[in-house]
Amino acid sequence: MGVDVVLYRAVASGSGGRRVVPAEVLPDPDEVLLGLVGRVRGTGRTPLLDRVDPVGELVVSAGQAPQLLAELRCLAEVARSTPEMTHVRRLDRLARRCRQDREMEIRFEGD
Repeated sequence: MGVDVVLYRAVASGSGGRRVVPAEVLPDPDEVLLGLVGRVRGTGRTPLLDRVDPVGELVVSAGQAPQLLAELRCLAEVARSTPEMTHVRRLDRLARRCRQDREMEIRFEGD
């Protein structure tokens, strides 16, 4: 299984706290994202995406979304197929939504 990308929104909870709830999910059952990240990992161009872990979790805050968007351009450069290009476009859309709303975050969720 691949790494799913989940856009979360922070919402107020009972006693002044907050919790995050999923707003949108970009599944990766065919490991498209892992393949793309593997092509750019270690090049020095994608320090954030280099931390994507197929068995862990990487949280990207709204404040980090501009960096993620820049790194997604590197993924677009190495995308070779229609499914890869589509995946990058969908991930770009999630990152843009996250950047526009400080109450959002993106999580790369491995198995």
